[in-house]
Amino acid sequence: MTSSHRHINPWIIALTVMIATFMEVLDTSVANVALPHIAGNLSATVEETTWVLTSYLVANAVVLPLGGYFASLMGRKRFYLTCVGIFTVASLLCGIAPSLGWLIFFRVLQGLGGGGLQPISQAILVETFPHEKRGAAMAVYGMGVVLAPIIGPVLGGWITDNFSWHWIFLINIPVGFLSIALTSALVQDPPYFHRISLKEGARFDYLGIGVITLGLASLEIVLDEGQRKDWFGSNFIIFFAIAAVVALVYAVYHELRKERPIVDLRLLKDRTFAVSILMLFVLGFVLYGSLALLPIFLQTMLGYTALLSGWVLSPGGLAVMVMMPIVAMLLKKVDTRWLIGIGFFTCGLGLIQMSGFNLQVDFQTAMMSRVVQSLGFAFLFIPINVSAFQHIPHEKTAYAAGLMNLVRNIGGSTGIALATTMLARRSQVHQANLIGGLSPGAPAYQGFVDRAAQLGVLRGGLSPADAAHVAQGVAYGTVIRQSSMMAFADTFWFMGMLCFALFPLLFLMRRSRAQGPVAID
Repeated sequence: MTSSHRHINPWIIALTVMIATFMEVLDTSVANVALPHIAGNLSATVEETTWVLTSYLVANAVVLPLGGYFASLMGRKRFYLTCVGIFTVASLLCGIAPSLGWLIFFRVLQGLGGGGLQPISQAILVETFPHEKRGAAMAVYGMGVVLAPIIGPVLGGWITDNFSWHWIFLINIPVGFLSIALTSALVQDPPYFHRISLKEGARFDYLGIGVITLGLASLEIVLDEGQRKDWFGSNFIIFFAIAAVVALVYAVYHELRKERPIVDLRLLKDRTFAVSILMLFVLGFVLYGSLALLPIFLQTMLGYTALLSGWVLSPGGLAVMVMMPIVAMLLKKVDTRWLIGIGFFTCGLGLIQMSGFNLQVDFQTAMMSRVVQSLGFAFLFIPINVSAFQHIPHEKTAYAAGLMNLVRNIGGSTGIALATTMLARRSQVHQANLIGGLSPGAPAYQGFVDRAAQLGVLRGGLSPADAAHVAQGVAYGTVIRQSSMMAFADTFWFMGMLCFALFPLLFLMRRSRAQGPVAID
């Protein structure tokens, strides 16, 4: 614990910085279920209202890696308070937006304010706690970052059904004011923190900020809109894909030449940090990818309501809350590499169990598979973050945190994009294969149609010709459902295999274990 925080319990500081960060992460998913209500209220199509989500994610992605740079210019506490203030005011404006255009504009402001909260709050946590308690600090941070996207859709649905969509934004206002008051009173910049003065000759890097903004915004648009616009069959997606590649390649070249870079890519020279970054990408991929697929599966394949599908996901969030403090305590005795290995194995096991789902899967089986996967998240988030910060200099903490949060968020966007695309493409493949069995000469198909037609004549009072047509429609509907079910299984299996594929990377990481007691009181 730094000297500036000696008189304040570090857990009070941890809860202080997590209040606004939790709300910010929550806002990445809370609006999903409210889109039809927003569309109806603001006279727009549901397709148009998806920009309410995309605009926030784009703005968020742009600011995430810039947090360390702006904090070094403004001071960490001042930058954090500025971000909370922008996020809170933008939430109010989103809640009273008179049209879709204004709502999207205010969501951009909200994303810009929220983007700085994750890396700066993580940097404050890392510096507030001594090394032996860092795992416990990451447990607090992890519960916020992992639980928020799980709770988001359920909370958003409840608020929208019982009040109105405006309140999913307005609830941020009292939380924002509370965060500003507590941060002002309790949080201080560490004594070794050195602000960069532009008067000292450090020029404001407009070019670097410009190309990073263009590259990350373009990448986020490609990932978020790709499936809806048929990927590279759309000139819109091709344009932004080219912009993303050109801008990001130039940004890497530009940043590596700067003495004081905006995004410090030299941190990747440390192999443990580099491997941790890759693992955070996969963690974001499977967390958000499965979180996108499972409710769709439950509601479209099994006919669950939004609330019931939320109850399938909720015990997984409870499992994360219970296990994260336990994992934090295990850090003092167990090498982080072992814990990460257990995490990826458990997460992969849960996904492989999901790949065995069928159209008769019961509530308990679906829920337990999600719990198994969530237990893996608890074993992953803390050890990966502790390993990543192990050899990072104190003055580079915010830069490292920004890069880590950016990669995890891009992993989430990639996971959602690839999972939904794979679901659509694999469904088409399976449908084409199964349709081949619907020829009139196929004994199984003919037997099914004959039996269904007889039922239609005997019980439905249909004529033989009408009953035959209905039976053929039932057969085709069965093929569609089965092909979709097989596509879900393929996608869950792919994500599970991705978790298992990371095991060899554990040997590239340095041995890491917290020394001394990892207290969580």
